[in-house]
Amino acid sequence: MQRGLPMQPTVVLLKEGTDTSQGTPQLLSNISACLAVAGTLSSTLGPRGMDKLIINDRGEAQITNDGATILKLLDIVHPAAKTLVDIARAQDAEIGDGTTSVTLLAAQLLKEVRGLVEEGVSPHIIVKGFRRAAQLAIDRIKEIQVTVDKSDPERFHSLLLKCASTSMSSKLIHSEKPFFSKMVVDAVLCLDPDDLDESLIGVKKVPGGGIKDSLLISGVAFKKTFTYAGAEQQPKSFRDPLIICLNVELELKAEKDNAEVRVDQVSDYQAIVDAEWEIIYRKLEAIEKTGAKVVLSKLPIGDLATQWFADRDIFCAGRVPAADLRRVVEAVGGSIQSTCSDIGREHLGTCGRFEERQIGGERYNVFEDCPKAKTCTLVLRGGAEQFIEEVARSLHDAIMVVKRAVKNGEVVAGGGAIELDLSAHIRKYALSIPGKLQLIIASFAKALEIIPRQICDNAGLDSTDILNKLRMKHATGEKWYGVDVDGAEGVRDNMEAFVWEPSLIKVNAINSATEAACLILSVDETVRNPQSEQVSLG
Repeated sequence: MQRGLPMQPTVVLLKEGTDTSQGTPQLLSNISACLAVAGTLSSTLGPRGMDKLIINDRGEAQITNDGATILKLLDIVHPAAKTLVDIARAQDAEIGDGTTSVTLLAAQLLKEVRGLVEEGVSPHIIVKGFRRAAQLAIDRIKEIQVTVDKSDPERFHSLLLKCASTSMSSKLIHSEKPFFSKMVVDAVLCLDPDDLDESLIGVKKVPGGGIKDSLLISGVAFKKTFTYAGAEQQPKSFRDPLIICLNVELELKAEKDNAEVRVDQVSDYQAIVDAEWEIIYRKLEAIEKTGAKVVLSKLPIGDLATQWFADRDIFCAGRVPAADLRRVVEAVGGSIQSTCSDIGREHLGTCGRFEERQIGGERYNVFEDCPKAKTCTLVLRGGAEQFIEEVARSLHDAIMVVKRAVKNGEVVAGGGAIELDLSAHIRKYALSIPGKLQLIIASFAKALEIIPRQICDNAGLDSTDILNKLRMKHATGEKWYGVDVDGAEGVRDNMEAFVWEPSLIKVNAINSATEAACLILSVDETVRNPQSEQVSLG
């Protein structure tokens, strides 16, 4: 019998109420949480994916099948499952598409090794195996990707159209792929090829009309701003006008409540009022002298200035949103001025045609035929507001994919083809090495098959049957065979069927999914401070 033990004082390390869970059960519970998240997303993958209707705490409904958007709206609180949200967001920010794939892949990797964890295999061996398998997969993509020759503009243009339509095939707008693919490719090609800043593609949503009424304006369009009386007398259309963009207020200010001016005579008061009018008139005359016919300002343009401009056939718009003004400057040239004095010709921009146009129930100011046009505007039409929102999200994904394809001309076949090829390649490698790593690398190979399997399940096809057909094709060297949700066979050469995706999407997805899986596997203890839970509830 050991003596002296009962005398030991109890060591309290953590505050009372702190929740700690550790060891293998904790790891398995984290894996289950990630699988639950993936279960929600899995039905949205592929051309026959379903959409989710998510209602937030304010009662606003959103319909979407974009993985990153769903995870953002779900408001997940489980700490391990949040990792999946982060990788989906990273994929969305970096590449724009493939957010559902990356989440499913990460969860499937965990599912495949769950049995090994239960049997007591050290997570570090699993992590090592995953890292090696991911490197193999990426090297294989680099080896078999198809490079499209950029020097032939027609072929390159058709590559971009194929990539855009592949990205849209799983979205709500898949029935109008040709129409929107052309619009997206034209929009990306408007941008500066060195920079490709997608924020310069403005997206305006106008409810009403049909989806085919959407249009691409190769210039800038923004909603008519709040105007005062006198604006209706201004001309609404110009050819080759000079355009001035200001960050100046052209308005008589009411006296501040706390300002105090003591005067002895009425004439002194009049002089103060006159001085104020004098200042604004001086600004207006300086603007007129520049020869500008269109005056835009970030700050308000008051009723006096509006009428003054109307008398001189000048169009003005105040309170223009900063993002729109930035895009106007990018398109027409010139720069934003914060003073009205010393404005030279080089500070002004110009465009071929300016007009105010009715689009749906709104009036829009449209600048077209801009000489420096490195920007454009997509005007989206449609019935329900949720529908237009989802169209905008789908187009964002397609724009990002096309942008990546412009930068890197390498593509691979989509529709599960590349995943099956990688799976066969990694499985073959796994058989050549001894030890536990063989099992882990083979698990990685099996996890990659979730993408074609899920595409089949969502399309109502027999996934086991089709995957067997595809494995056979890939074993005979037909490396671009993937799932075909339309044909009777269920399989086809997706490279020939033009289901193309930039290889960067796949490289990024495999990297992110492996990192997330490794991160979750390397956590074996969660400590929760009771205070942090109370704060989050408040």
